[in-house]
Amino acid sequence: MARSLRKLPDQIARLLIVFTLLIGGVVVIRQFVIPARLRESGFHRDTAIEKELSREVRFAGSQACIDCHDDIDGIKRDGYHRDLSCETCHGPAMLHTEDPGENMPSTPRKREECAICHTYDPSRPTGFPQINPVAHNPLRPCMTCHNPHDPKPPEVPRECTACHAEIERTKSVSPHALLECTTCHEVPEGHRITPRDFKPTKPTRREFCGECHGIGSRVVEAPKIDLETHEPKYVCWQCHYPHMPEGG
Repeated sequence: MARSLRKLPDQIARLLIVFTLLIGGVVVIRQFVIPARLRESGFHRDTAIEKELSREVRFAGSQACIDCHDDIDGIKRDGYHRDLSCETCHGPAMLHTEDPGENMPSTPRKREECAICHTYDPSRPTGFPQINPVAHNPLRPCMTCHNPHDPKPPEVPRECTACHAEIERTKSVSPHALLECTTCHEVPEGHRITPRDFKPTKPTRREFCGECHGIGSRVVEAPKIDLETHEPKYVCWQCHYPHMPEGG
């Protein structure tokens, strides 16, 4: 064994030693540390089933709600909350299905409940409706303006900042602060209603940025480059973040 290891490159020999020690450690732990009953997969499977069966049934499932509330389901099915289970907002409804009059499900009426999903968070997907609860119609319940089963806004947002606050904050302290978003983006009207289906365009040609930044441009205050020699294989935004480009 020692002679064989000497013939191998040092890196391979070290890896073989490490793997041998790891495998040996696993075998030792399995044989002498873990109790025999825990080494049997059947034990885990049986106890897991027993544990789940012992749980109290609390959720009825969306189909049980639809059976009685098909009119509301018709609205929700075509709305923005179509992928949400009824019990996500109304809580466990098993007792309600057994005695509807005596056990009414909860109705989320406080702003804090909707804010769990809709408070601004930069990690959420682009186009996901987000607000600042302190500034957005403060003290008013969300249900005042939004039908929770199809929460379309009563008024379509007029400004890009309504959905793109993080980008606007970045742009506001950049050399592009005075540029309107539509200077660089063509925005379909449908983007205001269903933003994921109708996305704005972004520049695909170097010459677009060259209108301000190319040598000979009439925009005097913008930094200038030679489009023919300055990284000619790339579109400008592949190297420069357009909402916070480097200053000249």
